[in-house]
Amino acid sequence: MQHPHPHAHPQPRPPRRRRAALAALTAATALVAAGLTALGGGTAQAATARQVEALDRGVVSVHTGTGNLITWRWLGTDPDSVSFNVYRAGTKVNATPVTGSTNYFHAGAPNSADYTVRAIVNGVEQADSVHAIQFRTGYKDVPISPPAGGTTPDGVAYTYEANDASVGDLDGDGQLEFVLKWQPTNAKDNSQSGYTGNTVVDGVKLDGTRLWRIDLGRNIRSGAHYTQFQVYDYDGDGTAEVAMKTADATVDGTGAVIGSASADYRNSSGYVLSGPEYLTMFNGRTGRAMGTVDYVPARGTVSSWGDSYGNRVDRFLAGTAYLDGARPSLVMARGYYTRTVIAAWDWRGGAFTRRWTFDTNSSTNTGKGYDGQGNHQLAIADVDADGKDEIVYGAMAVDDNGNGLWTTKNGHGDALHVGDLDPSRAGQEVFKVDEDSSKPASYLADARTGQVIWSTPANGDNGRGVAGDIWAGSAGAESWSSADSGVRNPKGTVVASRKPSSTNFLSWWDGDTVRELLDGTHIDKYGTSADTRLLTGSGVHSNNGTKATPSLSADILGDWREEVVWPTTDNTALRIYSTPYETGTRITTLLHDTTYRTAVAWQNTAYNVPPHPSFFIGDGMATAPRPAVYTP
Repeated sequence: MQHPHPHAHPQPRPPRRRRAALAALTAATALVAAGLTALGGGTAQAATARQVEALDRGVVSVHTGTGNLITWRWLGTDPDSVSFNVYRAGTKVNATPVTGSTNYFHAGAPNSADYTVRAIVNGVEQADSVHAIQFRTGYKDVPISPPAGGTTPDGVAYTYEANDASVGDLDGDGQLEFVLKWQPTNAKDNSQSGYTGNTVVDGVKLDGTRLWRIDLGRNIRSGAHYTQFQVYDYDGDGTAEVAMKTADATVDGTGAVIGSASADYRNSSGYVLSGPEYLTMFNGRTGRAMGTVDYVPARGTVSSWGDSYGNRVDRFLAGTAYLDGARPSLVMARGYYTRTVIAAWDWRGGAFTRRWTFDTNSSTNTGKGYDGQGNHQLAIADVDADGKDEIVYGAMAVDDNGNGLWTTKNGHGDALHVGDLDPSRAGQEVFKVDEDSSKPASYLADARTGQVIWSTPANGDNGRGVAGDIWAGSAGAESWSSADSGVRNPKGTVVASRKPSSTNFLSWWDGDTVRELLDGTHIDKYGTSADTRLLTGSGVHSNNGTKATPSLSADILGDWREEVVWPTTDNTALRIYSTPYETGTRITTLLHDTTYRTAVAWQNTAYNVPPHPSFFIGDGMATAPRPAVYTP
């Protein structure tokens, strides 16, 4: 993201070839520091360090009625002992170095005050950080420009609304940019017939500069289940790429057309059930299509996915996973009601290489209970503690090598949470709700084995469920769902009869480590008697109908607390809110916890759910671990 106050004397960037050499040297140095040995081809022996973004401090200044709260990132590449000084227009404002947190409240300062932060390493003060992004009215607007509307072949007019967003360092300057999906007002669920307008995707800097616009074209139907986009630095060149499913007539960010510009595969019901399907990797700087391959799997016979009219065949999921333990791979999938196929791809040297394909119809997997187990989202985590990521696809998981890991056989569901939900037991847990009226309405399972720890009785289609530590009155994460009557602790015991006012998103927002409730356009703090409103977004809208989700909620700026991003009601800006509350807790930026970072990447997938880190954050938490990471 571009800050409003650039450095007075920016250092010129070295040429690309030199930057690549420097990146390789930096990565090798990081591997050695982590006790690793670099091998030919850029792999690492017994790799424990993971590639992450080379971020700046992400400093923000949030104005309140009595001053400014300045927050910034503690990077995964910083020393454990780093401390900080805060400067306003070159004058230090803190009496002693900041050590126990990465925030500082400057009382009495105006909203226009200009701040930088300087790290102190081994007693030596370092150079100024980037200048703080000023949230002068409590939020920061990023200007956006809606695409022109249109009319479908059956004469229905449509306009555009800003929908899901993600972030990545698209231009390699250490500042995150937005990737925003524009959805037409006639977007459809797969179960609904009818034409839709095209899906459009923009790359946008924080000052509103649009880097590029990609039009997915008439042969990609618009709706929550059709376009899942991933933003990540897959090749380790220091800039993020953007991966999406494409088709004939997709137009990239430079105006180039993929495939046939005139092809139109829509049938009279508006579905696209014929024609080629592609997977494309786009350049983050320019939006240029750098590589396109056939989408895996192909749709084949439409009815083989569960119906003949085009609903279940086009249920897509996407994610990013560290399948080799060190570098990110792209995960693209199709199907979850019956057959499921997951394809893992590497993007290296400007080309796709398929790492593996998991297919529930293969001779290896058929009859083992993996079919029909997918959710409307997935999660990525190292569930078996082998240093490599697995894909939790709902009621089943796939190992880093593409083999089936486990299945509960409880079937499809609408919500999934994976994390260290019970810090009193080893490993991570899965909380999931079910749609099958013959299966448990909700359950908590061991993420390593899939063994169900506890469950609630069957109760029809349980459409909503959340797990997170929202209440300091009970240890570990609390879990609740639409079909359950109370709030449960990690052992399955009901610890509060009053459920939260929402069953949707979560956000670390105030000063403690207990997580808050994010729903629609507001944030609340749970209480056993009543919830307390902490934030109501001004002039904004939520997305995805009754799901009422933000464009993005994640730790994208400042300290470890989470920002929330909503579009304004007129869809001319993305409005970012950042916490105005001080905290005494210091945690490394969650963007350098790769479980959390990949969760930010897959948050836009189908039915959005909030991100969880690899470790427990909540009341009574242990000291947060430091990540083993390196930057390109």
